[in-house]
Amino acid sequence: MVQTTNNNIDNTSKKLSIQVSLNGLSFCTRDAIDHTILTVEQENFGIQLTPEQILNKIKYTFDTNSNLKENFETVEVIYQNDLYTLVPKPLFDENQAKEYLNYTVKVFDNDFIAFDELNQHDIITVYIPYANIHNFFFETFGSFTYKHSTTILTNALLSQEKNSDDIAVFANMNSKSFDLFVINKGRLILSNTYSHETKEDFLYYLMFATEQLQLNPEEYHLVFLGDIKKNNDYHNIAHQYIRKVSFSNHLLDLKLSPDIRPIEPHQHFVLLSLF
Repeated sequence: MVQTTNNNIDNTSKKLSIQVSLNGLSFCTRDAIDHTILTVEQENFGIQLTPEQILNKIKYTFDTNSNLKENFETVEVIYQNDLYTLVPKPLFDENQAKEYLNYTVKVFDNDFIAFDELNQHDIITVYIPYANIHNFFFETFGSFTYKHSTTILTNALLSQEKNSDDIAVFANMNSKSFDLFVINKGRLILSNTYSHETKEDFLYYLMFATEQLQLNPEEYHLVFLGDIKKNNDYHNIAHQYIRKVSFSNHLLDLKLSPDIRPIEPHQHFVLLSLF
Protein backbone atom coordinates (compact mmCIF):
# COMPACT_ATOMS: atom_id res chain seq x y z
CA MET A 1 0.00 0.00 0.00
CA VAL A 2 1.08 3.60 -0.40
CA GLN A 3 2.08 4.79 3.04
CA THR A 4 0.54 8.13 4.00
CA THR A 5 0.79 10.33 7.05
CA ASN A 6 -2.18 12.69 7.12
CA ASN A 7 -2.86 16.21 8.28
CA ASN A 8 -3.70 19.34 6.27
CA ILE A 9 -1.46 21.40 3.97
CA ASP A 10 -2.29 24.23 1.60
CA ASN A 11 -2.70 23.30 -2.04
CA THR A 12 -0.26 24.77 -4.55
CA SER A 13 0.74 23.85 -8.08
CA LYS A 14 4.03 22.24 -7.06
CA LYS A 15 4.95 18.80 -5.78
CA LEU A 16 8.00 17.79 -3.76
CA SER A 17 9.87 14.49 -3.66
CA ILE A 18 12.75 14.09 -1.24
CA GLN A 19 15.10 11.12 -0.89
CA VAL A 20 16.87 10.50 2.42
CA SER A 21 19.83 8.23 3.15
CA LEU A 22 22.58 8.17 5.76
CA ASN A 23 25.13 9.44 3.25
CA GLY A 24 23.14 11.89 1.17
CA LEU A 25 20.06 13.94 0.57
CA SER A 26 18.36 14.80 -2.70
CA PHE A 27 15.08 16.35 -3.74
CA CYS A 28 13.18 17.55 -6.76
CA THR A 29 10.16 19.76 -7.31
CA ARG A 30 7.80 19.55 -10.24
CA ASP A 31 4.85 21.41 -11.65
CA ALA A 32 1.66 19.60 -10.67
CA ILE A 33 -0.12 20.59 -13.89
CA ASP A 34 2.29 19.95 -16.77
CA HIS A 35 4.71 17.72 -14.75
CA THR A 36 7.81 19.73 -15.67
CA ILE A 37 10.71 19.01 -13.32
CA LEU A 38 11.53 22.43 -11.83
CA THR A 39 14.50 21.69 -9.56
CA VAL A 40 16.79 18.74 -8.87
CA GLU A 41 19.34 19.06 -6.07
CA GLN A 42 21.64 16.57 -4.38
CA GLU A 43 24.12 16.63 -1.51
CA ASN A 44 26.53 13.77 -0.86
CA PHE A 45 27.84 13.89 2.71
CA GLY A 46 31.02 11.92 1.97
CA ILE A 47 30.60 9.77 5.06
CA GLN A 48 27.78 7.79 6.58
CA LEU A 49 26.03 9.76 9.32
CA THR A 50 23.67 8.75 12.11
CA PRO A 51 19.91 9.41 11.80
CA GLU A 52 20.33 12.23 14.33
CA GLN A 53 23.06 13.87 12.23
CA ILE A 54 20.98 13.43 9.10
CA LEU A 55 18.06 15.17 10.75
CA ASN A 56 20.28 18.16 11.49
CA LYS A 57 21.36 18.21 7.84
CA ILE A 58 17.73 18.12 6.69
CA LYS A 59 16.75 20.93 9.05
CA TYR A 60 19.62 23.09 7.80
CA THR A 61 18.66 22.42 4.18
CA PHE A 62 15.04 23.38 4.79
CA ASP A 63 16.14 26.51 6.63
CA THR A 64 18.50 27.72 3.90
CA ASN A 65 17.14 26.45 0.57
CA SER A 66 14.56 28.77 -1.01
CA ASN A 67 13.16 25.94 -3.16
CA LEU A 68 11.91 24.24 0.01
CA LYS A 69 10.25 27.30 1.54
CA GLU A 70 6.91 26.78 -0.20
CA ASN A 71 3.69 24.95 0.48
CA PHE A 72 3.45 21.94 -1.79
CA GLU A 73 0.39 20.23 -3.14
CA THR A 74 1.91 16.84 -2.29
CA VAL A 75 5.08 15.69 -0.58
CA GLU A 76 6.65 12.28 -1.02
CA VAL A 77 9.52 11.02 1.13
CA ILE A 78 11.75 8.20 -0.08
CA TYR A 79 13.75 6.29 2.53
CA GLN A 80 16.94 4.76 1.20
CA ASN A 81 18.64 2.28 3.53
CA ASP A 82 19.48 -1.40 3.83
CA LEU A 83 16.85 -1.99 6.52
CA TYR A 84 14.45 -3.79 4.20
CA THR A 85 13.46 -7.11 2.74
CA LEU A 86 11.18 -8.20 -0.11
CA VAL A 87 8.41 -10.71 0.56
CA PRO A 88 6.22 -12.49 -2.02
CA LYS A 89 2.73 -11.14 -1.52
CA PRO A 90 1.04 -14.57 -1.12
CA LEU A 91 3.34 -15.24 1.86
CA PHE A 92 2.91 -11.85 3.52
CA ASP A 93 1.09 -11.40 6.82
CA GLU A 94 0.87 -7.78 8.00
CA ASN A 95 0.77 -8.91 11.63
CA GLN A 96 4.14 -10.63 11.19
CA ALA A 97 5.88 -7.77 9.36
CA LYS A 98 8.70 -7.50 11.89
CA GLU A 99 9.46 -11.21 11.62
CA TYR A 100 10.41 -10.95 7.95
CA LEU A 101 13.10 -8.38 8.81
CA ASN A 102 14.56 -10.48 11.62
CA TYR A 103 16.29 -12.74 9.09
CA THR A 104 18.48 -9.97 7.70
CA VAL A 105 18.16 -6.86 9.92
CA LYS A 106 18.66 -6.22 13.63
CA VAL A 107 15.20 -5.09 14.77
CA PHE A 108 14.48 -3.38 18.10
CA ASP A 109 11.19 -3.52 19.96
CA ASN A 110 10.45 0.18 19.39
CA ASP A 111 11.27 0.18 15.66
CA PHE A 112 8.57 1.50 13.38
CA ILE A 113 7.90 -1.13 10.69
CA ALA A 114 6.37 -0.05 7.39
CA PHE A 115 5.60 -1.87 4.15
CA ASP A 116 4.86 -1.00 0.53
CA GLU A 117 2.74 -3.10 -1.80
CA LEU A 118 3.73 -3.69 -5.42
CA ASN A 119 0.40 -5.18 -6.45
CA GLN A 120 1.34 -5.46 -10.11
CA HIS A 121 4.28 -7.69 -9.21
CA ASP A 122 2.90 -9.45 -6.08
CA ILE A 123 5.77 -8.19 -3.93
CA ILE A 124 5.81 -6.49 -0.53
CA THR A 125 8.71 -4.31 0.65
CA VAL A 126 9.03 -4.44 4.43
CA TYR A 127 11.33 -1.80 5.92
CA ILE A 128 12.25 0.48 8.81
CA PRO A 129 11.94 4.24 8.19
CA TYR A 130 13.96 6.63 10.33
CA ALA A 131 11.45 7.59 13.02
CA ASN A 132 13.02 10.95 13.95
CA ILE A 133 13.13 12.04 10.31
CA HIS A 134 9.60 10.77 9.78
CA ASN A 135 8.39 12.90 12.66
CA PHE A 136 10.17 15.96 11.28
CA PHE A 137 8.37 15.67 7.95
CA PHE A 138 5.05 15.25 9.73
CA GLU A 139 5.69 18.39 11.78
CA THR A 140 6.85 20.31 8.69
CA PHE A 141 4.28 19.24 6.10
CA GLY A 142 1.50 17.54 8.01
CA SER A 143 0.54 15.29 5.10
CA PHE A 144 2.97 13.24 3.05
CA THR A 145 3.33 9.86 1.44
CA TYR A 146 6.39 7.69 1.86
CA LYS A 147 8.02 4.68 0.26
CA HIS A 148 11.26 2.77 0.35
CA SER A 149 13.64 3.36 -2.55
CA THR A 150 13.70 -0.37 -3.28
CA THR A 151 9.96 -0.29 -3.91
CA ILE A 152 10.42 2.34 -6.61
CA LEU A 153 13.41 0.57 -8.15
CA THR A 154 11.70 -2.82 -8.17
CA ASN A 155 8.56 -1.47 -9.77
CA ALA A 156 10.43 0.54 -12.42
CA LEU A 157 12.86 -2.21 -13.38
CA LEU A 158 10.33 -5.04 -13.49
CA SER A 159 7.98 -2.92 -15.58
CA GLN A 160 10.85 -2.08 -17.91
CA GLU A 161 11.93 -5.73 -18.25
CA LYS A 162 8.52 -7.41 -18.34
CA ASN A 163 8.81 -8.46 -22.00
CA SER A 164 12.54 -9.13 -22.02
CA ASP A 165 13.97 -12.55 -22.88
CA ASP A 166 17.40 -11.72 -21.45
CA ILE A 167 19.16 -11.62 -18.09
CA ALA A 168 19.86 -8.09 -16.87
CA VAL A 169 21.87 -6.99 -13.84
CA PHE A 170 21.20 -3.47 -12.55
CA ALA A 171 23.54 -1.57 -10.23
CA ASN A 172 21.99 1.54 -8.70
CA MET A 173 25.01 3.46 -7.45
CA ASN A 174 25.18 5.69 -4.39
CA SER A 175 28.21 7.27 -2.79
CA LYS A 176 28.64 4.58 -0.09
CA SER A 177 26.39 1.75 -1.24
CA PHE A 178 24.76 0.23 -4.30
CA ASP A 179 21.55 -1.67 -4.93
CA LEU A 180 21.93 -4.80 -7.03
CA PHE A 181 19.01 -6.23 -8.98
CA VAL A 182 19.04 -9.34 -11.17
CA ILE A 183 16.06 -9.83 -13.49
CA ASN A 184 15.74 -12.91 -15.67
CA LYS A 185 13.08 -12.82 -18.39
CA GLY A 186 11.00 -10.33 -16.42
CA ARG A 187 11.31 -12.17 -13.09
CA LEU A 188 13.12 -10.73 -10.07
CA ILE A 189 15.91 -13.10 -9.04
CA LEU A 190 17.89 -10.93 -6.61
CA SER A 191 17.53 -7.62 -4.79
CA ASN A 192 20.16 -6.60 -2.27
CA THR A 193 22.16 -3.61 -1.04
CA TYR A 194 25.93 -3.62 -0.49
CA SER A 195 28.32 -1.12 1.05
CA HIS A 196 31.43 -0.03 -0.82
CA GLU A 197 34.42 2.22 -0.28
CA THR A 198 36.41 1.35 -3.41
CA LYS A 199 35.83 0.08 -6.92
CA GLU A 200 37.27 -3.27 -5.78
CA ASP A 201 34.54 -3.56 -3.12
CA PHE A 202 31.93 -2.98 -5.80
CA LEU A 203 33.47 -5.54 -8.14
CA TYR A 204 33.76 -8.15 -5.40
CA TYR A 205 30.08 -8.00 -4.45
CA LEU A 206 28.95 -7.83 -8.06
CA MET A 207 31.00 -10.84 -9.16
CA PHE A 208 30.21 -12.84 -6.02
CA ALA A 209 26.45 -12.33 -6.32
CA THR A 210 26.32 -13.13 -10.03
CA GLU A 211 28.59 -16.15 -9.59
CA GLN A 212 26.28 -17.54 -6.91
CA LEU A 213 23.45 -17.24 -9.43
CA GLN A 214 25.63 -19.01 -12.02
CA LEU A 215 25.52 -16.07 -14.40
CA ASN A 216 28.10 -15.87 -17.17
CA PRO A 217 29.78 -12.42 -17.39
CA GLU A 218 30.09 -13.01 -21.12
CA GLU A 219 26.32 -13.21 -21.44
CA TYR A 220 24.45 -11.02 -18.97
CA HIS A 221 24.00 -7.28 -19.41
CA LEU A 222 25.15 -4.94 -16.60
CA VAL A 223 23.22 -1.65 -16.49
CA PHE A 224 24.35 1.25 -14.30
CA LEU A 225 21.88 3.63 -12.65
CA GLY A 226 22.17 6.47 -10.19
CA ASP A 227 25.19 8.38 -8.93
CA ILE A 228 27.88 7.32 -11.40
CA LYS A 229 29.60 8.93 -14.36
CA LYS A 230 30.58 7.25 -17.59
CA ASN A 231 34.19 6.09 -17.77
CA ASN A 232 34.82 6.50 -14.06
CA ASP A 233 36.73 3.86 -12.06
CA TYR A 234 33.63 1.78 -11.26
CA HIS A 235 32.47 1.70 -14.84
CA ASN A 236 35.94 0.88 -16.15
CA ILE A 237 36.66 -1.97 -13.74
CA ALA A 238 33.29 -3.55 -14.52
CA HIS A 239 34.14 -3.39 -18.22
CA GLN A 240 37.30 -5.40 -17.60
CA TYR A 241 35.29 -8.42 -16.44
CA ILE A 242 31.84 -8.07 -18.00
CA ARG A 243 31.34 -7.92 -21.74
CA LYS A 244 28.10 -5.93 -21.93
CA VAL A 245 28.03 -2.79 -19.77
CA SER A 246 25.80 0.23 -20.35
CA PHE A 247 23.90 3.05 -18.64
CA SER A 248 20.13 3.22 -18.33
CA ASN A 249 18.22 5.68 -20.50
CA HIS A 250 14.97 5.06 -18.65
CA LEU A 251 14.52 8.75 -17.77
CA LEU A 252 15.21 10.08 -21.25
CA ASP A 253 11.71 11.44 -21.85
CA LEU A 254 11.36 13.55 -18.71
CA LYS A 255 10.34 17.16 -19.20
CA LEU A 256 12.96 19.37 -17.51
CA SER A 257 12.91 23.08 -16.84
CA PRO A 258 15.55 24.97 -18.88
CA ASP A 259 16.92 26.24 -15.55
CA ILE A 260 18.10 22.73 -14.60
CA ARG A 261 21.61 21.72 -15.50
CA PRO A 262 21.69 18.75 -17.93
CA ILE A 263 20.96 15.40 -16.27
CA GLU A 264 22.08 12.07 -17.68
CA PRO A 265 19.14 9.67 -18.19
CA HIS A 266 20.56 7.24 -15.60
CA GLN A 267 21.06 9.81 -12.83
CA HIS A 268 18.64 10.36 -9.93
CA PHE A 269 16.91 7.18 -11.09
CA VAL A 270 14.90 6.56 -7.91
CA LEU A 271 13.90 10.18 -7.39
CA LEU A 272 12.76 10.73 -10.97
CA SER A 273 11.26 7.31 -11.67
CA LEU A 274 8.16 8.53 -9.84
CA PHE A 275 7.35 10.66 -12.88
